[in-house]
Amino acid sequence: MTPTDDPDAAGPGDATGQGGAADPGEASDWQTEVEFEIESVHAGQRLDAFLASRRDLGLSRSHVQKLISQGLVTVDGEASKASHRVEPGEAVRVQVPFPEPLAAEPEDIPIDVVYEDEHLIVLNKPRGMVVHPAAGHPRGTLVNALLAHCDHLSGIGGVCRPGIVHRLDRDTSGVMVVAKSDRAHQSLSEQIKTRTAQRRYLCLVHGDVAAEEGTVETRIGRDPENRKKMAVLPEGGRDAVTHYRVLERFGDFTLVECALRTGRTHQIRVHMVHIGHPVAGDPVYGPRRPRRFRREMAKVMAVEREEPYPEDVAALEGQALHAYRLAFRHPVTGEAMEFYAPLPPDMERAIGELRTRGPLGPTGAARPRTATSLPP
Repeated sequence: MTPTDDPDAAGPGDATGQGGAADPGEASDWQTEVEFEIESVHAGQRLDAFLASRRDLGLSRSHVQKLISQGLVTVDGEASKASHRVEPGEAVRVQVPFPEPLAAEPEDIPIDVVYEDEHLIVLNKPRGMVVHPAAGHPRGTLVNALLAHCDHLSGIGGVCRPGIVHRLDRDTSGVMVVAKSDRAHQSLSEQIKTRTAQRRYLCLVHGDVAAEEGTVETRIGRDPENRKKMAVLPEGGRDAVTHYRVLERFGDFTLVECALRTGRTHQIRVHMVHIGHPVAGDPVYGPRRPRRFRREMAKVMAVEREEPYPEDVAALEGQALHAYRLAFRHPVTGEAMEFYAPLPPDMERAIGELRTRGPLGPTGAARPRTATSLPP
């Protein structure tokens, strides 16, 4: 994007400095190339912070720092540091290269588009689809499908993650937003980082969750005994915070809504196991013998008569965890937007079966649903 492409861009001679793009009639090696003079009002600002604040550049601070480290930002013709304090009269030149060619190849894979405009795509990702190419999954990903669906995506995510603002685990279904432009990517990423964008998940878990709502706050990292799994760690790892709220109780199972303050790999699944209520149908973190696990839970609940294991719960094709709601402000118009993704059919059937059967045990229907809402 050149500075003049942005209708909100600051033009030459305004308060942000004397700016000007390269002659559009000449072929350029740069996506954006601009030079301007620092004005006194900006004296003392860090170079990276000053450039990130310029609307005409449309660059995040991390992107600016990367350009500086590559020598693509000069001050008075010399390479500078991100921490440099700008002074009046200094000539700053910024060169933004074109995005690298995408490593991922387009593939004709159907995607469930919920909403789309020139800036973003909202879609319902199916369970089992990897979001972007990685070791062991070079093809068949959401990115491959998106490259075939549209002719441009944000380049901020790099050659393997174009447009990807946030991710869902491979085995988690639900609503996601993908950025088509760098401007959209920066805004959406910031909304997710500051939690002004709201993401909500539904999960069906084993057992009767004791509290109506709660917060699980731990550290999560690689399981030292199985590097393919994540685990709650006494030390090391990274902070992980999950808020949860009970929606429906079935005695032997509970439907829970979750909101994430952090976004660690497998976070909800690991935290539900941590509080003793693994996600139903989870082949990695769920109980190895679900029926035996249910019988043990029934003893705790003092259920007098053993009921057959729910057939549709047993028939789940994967974990009963679904990102059902996503809300954010449009990165360009500022309009409040809210999207929902319907449950996968197998999860819908499992919950329907439990509702038809009714709750088990003395605690199954005793606790009314709390009308509070989770933090954003």
